[in-house]
Amino acid sequence: MLKKPNAMLFDLDGTLLDTAKDLGNALNQILISLGRATVDHQTYRNIASDGAKGMLELGFGDDLKHFEFDTLRQQFLDYYENNICVETDYFEGVEQLLITLNKKHIPWGIVTNKPEFLTSQLIASFPLLHNCAVVISGDTLRERKPHPLPLLHAEQKLSLNSPNTWYIGDAQRDIQSANAANMISVIAEYGYISDLQVTDEWNADLSIHSATDLLTYF
Repeated sequence: MLKKPNAMLFDLDGTLLDTAKDLGNALNQILISLGRATVDHQTYRNIASDGAKGMLELGFGDDLKHFEFDTLRQQFLDYYENNICVETDYFEGVEQLLITLNKKHIPWGIVTNKPEFLTSQLIASFPLLHNCAVVISGDTLRERKPHPLPLLHAEQKLSLNSPNTWYIGDAQRDIQSANAANMISVIAEYGYISDLQVTDEWNADLSIHSATDLLTYF
């Protein structure tokens, strides 16, 4: 039996926001400029949580070693920054969940490995995200997920009495981070996961099919 959470922390890409198409568009723009074949949505969707590095490795494969990686990465980030919210939106049920958390005065925050300059742009583009109590990005601290420090720092910022914090994410590193931080770890199965059977090995406390599944716990 899981106790009612008194705080919730969320991953961003693949958990709160479906950012895959805009990330895929950034990759494909580079591939097109180099005369290379593009990658379809079904192929890149489950790599989206791995950021620029994962997307470039997908798009270029073994040929990536023949290119200047830092140049490609900067081109990717530049295009993505300028087109960050063309096709990005909340996952189904996320808005209802966040509105309910606000109504019940349960503090919530975002802990992501996305760079701060991109995280802040996304949050600015979605008014409901302005209500988050804390935001920790991939370059906020000296460590990032799967290290527990970002989650522990976020929890500290919430100034909770007897914290019972839940962390929701769609990648193994999210669950590893939550478990190491002694938080309730929740797998967002609707996110960027290619094989749900593999998640049985992640040792999460809970799995959800929709963000609204969490409403039954408070």
